[in-house]
Amino acid sequence: MIENLPEFVQFLIEAKQKAYAGEGQHAAPSRPASIDLPYQSGDYTYLDTYLGGFRFIGEEAVWHKGQPVWGMNYYGWMLVEAVPEGFGHFLKQALLKVTAEAPYRGPAVFKDGDFEYRASWDGMQERFEGRERISLAGRPVYELVFHGGTII
Repeated sequence: MIENLPEFVQFLIEAKQKAYAGEGQHAAPSRPASIDLPYQSGDYTYLDTYLGGFRFIGEEAVWHKGQPVWGMNYYGWMLVEAVPEGFGHFLKQALLKVTAEAPYRGPAVFKDGDFEYRASWDGMQERFEGRERISLAGRPVYELVFHGGTII
């Protein structure tokens, strides 16, 4: 179990904001063709590792003092034939707004211009599952499913 949940959640938010969403430093691939984004602070270590782009699969994991304590798997895909201009920037802006109440992906709703991000989830940090969607001018263009929880 996670000993200090508020401390863990604060680390997780910081790691998410500094790794993928914050355009963090890539590490050497841990698997063939993977993109790895590590972050470390104090006794916590985080790694976001994924494969693909237009359709992709990945995992985020957190270790405390070298022991795995939390993980999340995700699979995302584009619903359109080409990635819309500005999509990547918009997704990262949404993910920067991750909340302590649901530190999985982005907030329940985020809008900027014609882009709209929506996320829904069930559960808490111990066990959860959810989905995120992005629309452009009301047209769905992207979806992602995620699930995870604590590791004992």
